[in-house]
Amino acid sequence: MNLSAAEIVREYGPFPGVTKVNGVTYDGQQVWIAVGDKLNAFDPVSGIVLRSIDVPAHAGTAFDGQHLYQIADDRIQKIDPKTGEVLATFPTPAGSGHSGLAWAEGTLWVAHYEERKIYQIDPQTGTVLRSIETTRFVTGVTWVDGELWHGSWEDEGSDLRRVDPKTGEVLESLEMPPGVGVSGLESDGGDQFFCGGGSSGKVRAVRRPKRRTAATSASTTK
Repeated sequence: MNLSAAEIVREYGPFPGVTKVNGVTYDGQQVWIAVGDKLNAFDPVSGIVLRSIDVPAHAGTAFDGQHLYQIADDRIQKIDPKTGEVLATFPTPAGSGHSGLAWAEGTLWVAHYEERKIYQIDPQTGTVLRSIETTRFVTGVTWVDGELWHGSWEDEGSDLRRVDPKTGEVLESLEMPPGVGVSGLESDGGDQFFCGGGSSGKVRAVRRPKRRTAATSASTTK
């Protein structure tokens, strides 16, 4: 396993009225954060909050290129980001206690905190397609260039982990500084991760390391 310190390149917030960041996603222009009773979107260049959607937002957030997906307790909401309308809901796997959400290859990936699992589910029905065991509490999940990354936060320590999507083996770890946790994780599709900062009310941009070897093939997820 490659172990290194996470390079925080920017901090956003704390944002007015936000006491906790529960989930993070990126739509290519705006960063969306789940803050309890709403979703806020901010500009990653200026850091200014541009809009809000009133919807329960208790954990992970994802974007499929057209719709937002938001965990609220034991269900996932499919949301039209233009109108804020909830278009559909379906149950999360294994009840409540989820902490992260990502979109990849036409499916949703749901992180369960205390179970230390990541589920791949059908976005239409919520049916579980597979599950991956992890070794620490999972606090966020994202895919980028065929790589599966998740955030962890346990025993006062937090890091970003690249794992084998078949076995859950940890391939790389970026350790966050002491006292800095990750609650929600999303790639910008390039060289940065957006990381929710829990009760700090902040979002931090962390540099994604350049690959030393060929990236894990996306075909391993099929």
